[in-house]
Amino acid sequence: MRGALIVIAGPTIGAVIALSGCTSSTPPQAPRADSTAPVIAPGRPGEQAETLSPGEAATAVPSPTANAADVKYVQDMIVHHRQALDMALLAPNRAGSAKLKSLADRIKAAQGPEIQFMTGWLRDLDQKVPDHHAAHAGMPGMATPEQLEALKAAKSQDFDRLFLELMINHHLGAIKMSEQVLAGGSHIRIEELAGDVSVTQAAEIRRMQEMQSAL
Repeated sequence: MRGALIVIAGPTIGAVIALSGCTSSTPPQAPRADSTAPVIAPGRPGEQAETLSPGEAATAVPSPTANAADVKYVQDMIVHHRQALDMALLAPNRAGSAKLKSLADRIKAAQGPEIQFMTGWLRDLDQKVPDHHAAHAGMPGMATPEQLEALKAAKSQDFDRLFLELMINHHLGAIKMSEQVLAGGSHIRIEELAGDVSVTQAAEIRRMQEMQSAL
């Protein structure tokens, strides 16, 4: 992620060596990087690093201050994650595949703590935490009430097939939301969260697609 690492590209700074028996009335100066040296800012996964001027580098690091895009992302992602947990909780008693049950466990293990972090983050900023029945019309990847009822009624291979279809679409929606906040947000912790969500859920999508092909 951009801003995760700043590398100063410039001449090597030599050490000051005090020779035995020599004295000076002027104390040695601390080494200092040239303020005109370029800065290398690594890109996000799959992107090349950029060379920035010192002025550009000053604004390249994400801010600890949240903006409206950060708050909306966190509020929406809490709702989004809750639905994923609702679906995952059905797997132990309804799934036919042991691999799918294991996947559902991993989804719970990843998204449960993320919900806790996001809830605490909103409260720290005195922002509203969405309730469990918050509206989600137009939110990417969310299953409809009818789809959730069909999932609750399905068993064995039928459950596995529908779960994978809904959860892949759900993960794609989360990645889209994360891409939006990475483009418009400003808070470094939310950028880190969005990056983690994107990487984790992209890996899970690949695994679910493999499971789909085996059905």
